[in-house]
Amino acid sequence: MNNSKNRQGNSTLAIHVGEEKFGVSGPVGVPITRTSGFTFANSEEMKRWAEGKSSAYIYTRYGNPTLTVAEAKIAALEGGEAAVVTASGAAAISAALLAQVRAGDEIIATAQLYGGSYRLMRDIFPRFGIRVRFVGSDLAGVERMVSPRTKALYIETPTNPTLRLVDLAKAAAFANEWGIVAIIDNTFATPILQKPLDMGFHLSVHSASKYLAGHSDLIAGAAVGSAEMIRRVREYIIYLGGSMDPGGAFLLIRGMKTLGVRMEKQCETAAVVAKFLAKHPKVARVMYPGLPSHPDHQLAKKQMKHFGAMLAFDLKGGIKAARRFSDRIRVFLLAASLGGVESLVSLPMYTSHYKMTAEELRTADVTPGTVRVSVGLEDAPDLVQDLRQALA
Repeated sequence: MNNSKNRQGNSTLAIHVGEEKFGVSGPVGVPITRTSGFTFANSEEMKRWAEGKSSAYIYTRYGNPTLTVAEAKIAALEGGEAAVVTASGAAAISAALLAQVRAGDEIIATAQLYGGSYRLMRDIFPRFGIRVRFVGSDLAGVERMVSPRTKALYIETPTNPTLRLVDLAKAAAFANEWGIVAIIDNTFATPILQKPLDMGFHLSVHSASKYLAGHSDLIAGAAVGSAEMIRRVREYIIYLGGSMDPGGAFLLIRGMKTLGVRMEKQCETAAVVAKFLAKHPKVARVMYPGLPSHPDHQLAKKQMKHFGAMLAFDLKGGIKAARRFSDRIRVFLLAASLGGVESLVSLPMYTSHYKMTAEELRTADVTPGTVRVSVGLEDAPDLVQDLRQALA
């Protein structure tokens, strides 16, 4: 991995890495290489590519200059040797996991996960003979789950949607002690707030649709790690068809260039919103790592640069109160995604955690009155006023 002591700042990396801007008539912006295939000068060049002796582009599903720029930027931000960008976050997550396991193997995963990741492990992987054992976000008893077939540890931190934290140092130490691959979904925190590869993780995956792109106009994913690890993940992206489109890569590049300033402002506003909600009489609890009342507040101070721009809260009155609130918002938008410039609210019962049993919801700490909030770039007083009127 890159030496963090010699690494440039996040915004400098996001703006410049992967681009050659010096010279006469060089483009300041990144060109979109809008092509499905690439030419060879002769058959000998094509033969060299087939033998793995050439890094030439052949077909955009395998690679493309615009994708390469996006990959260089996210790798630099995470401090990894290499990255692969994908058509969605789900493609990055599934490829990262499938690159580690085969039929008969096992994965240990924290139970508090994005619902799509949880359902992948609960419903899809068992069809292929891959077993997933779930552990709490505190990793209590995780050592007893290890078997000779265990190949990967998969976590999120902060978790979706209740913002619990997993101790990164503890998780990485466990994985490295047992010789298994440590994978983290770093979507909520982004490499601006935490850099898991520096702490011993082997792969970091993202739904790049969220903060990395940042404008609610793109579906994308990414995986970052060592060159060898990413080579293996890329194979699954190529053969299962999860490759990114060059136009999408251009939007991702553009979004990453403002990631640092967006995260700074969104984290600042999220703290204001969380403090307002914590004092409201209709709110049963607020789940935000920046509040001293959060059970993982001290851990957040230790392993995150800021506390993030995501939060959740439980309304007194359950699903009826949550639906009433959601129908009354005027500045916040009722939508299922996150990480854009617009502030969004969603009801996990109807989005990320639908089709889960009552027991699974209890394990995920999701109640009928849970509301998840993604804080955008609107002015904080306007967001607070919208919450005030919606809760009235």
